[in-house]
Amino acid sequence: MSEHELVTRLRNGERRALARAISLVEHGGPAARAVMAAAYPYAHAHRVGITGPPGAGKSTLVTSLAQEWRRRGVPVGIVAVDPSSPFSGGAVLGDRIRMQALGGDPGVFIRSMASRGRMGGLARATADAVSLIAAAGFPIVFIETVGAGQDEVDIAQTADTTIVVEVPGMGDDVQSIKAGMLEIADIFVVNKADRPGVDQTVRQLRTMLQLGGAPADGWSPPVLTAVATTGEGCAQIVDVVEQHRQHLANDGAQAGRMRALAERELAAAVQELILERLRGPRWEELVGEIASRRRDPYAAASELLDG
Repeated sequence: MSEHELVTRLRNGERRALARAISLVEHGGPAARAVMAAAYPYAHAHRVGITGPPGAGKSTLVTSLAQEWRRRGVPVGIVAVDPSSPFSGGAVLGDRIRMQALGGDPGVFIRSMASRGRMGGLARATADAVSLIAAAGFPIVFIETVGAGQDEVDIAQTADTTIVVEVPGMGDDVQSIKAGMLEIADIFVVNKADRPGVDQTVRQLRTMLQLGGAPADGWSPPVLTAVATTGEGCAQIVDVVEQHRQHLANDGAQAGRMRALAERELAAAVQELILERLRGPRWEELVGEIASRRRDPYAAASELLDG
């Protein structure tokens, strides 16, 4: 089928068409660009990013939050980015296994993606996949990162609301400061709040937020607690996400975020197209010259770009 027909079908609720479209954008190329051109005008959704250290229970929290939104009658899309092998490029995609409770719900769409070695915890095609899911009629789309720690700040440039998940008793009380998590979080969630030390973790996070000064956008990130395995606290988190969405709309900050995302997407598209057009026989020759130290990478890049 043509790319426009594929987008028409995914907009009519055909899951297979949506899955096929996401596969196309993961592979890239002209077909992927045609799909995105047809779907992009309809890609309206609130993107909720979930990040935090490994073992924080991000997948379980996403599952419980999705179930809460479903109880409110809201369709939910999920993009779960798993770390990929540095050797094969493949990934276990274990997040999908942990989200099996959502598998039978027609109002939930889950797509696992490998990070493909990208720093920042996001695959190259993540933003495109989110746009396609939004175009398919899912007003809430989760983006769960790989949980790599200090490099996971890309999510703040992709999501409308970024949730940073922490857990008590992991011995990384200053991780948020080292990772810049204070700057990217719109909401903090201390998961596994049935563990000892939760009050101390909440107190430390609130103290660090106070030390950071008043937020420039007028939104003070709340520190919430949850037990994702039982769903405790998830209704309050959903309420606060909705409050943050309303804050963005009323404050005018949403327009600024959308412009920043547009600039990021444009830069990524330019980079991809340039690499695609420049790869050829001369590219391979220059790679050999750089490897043998007969030419430096900047001079080689200038030659390619100058034609």
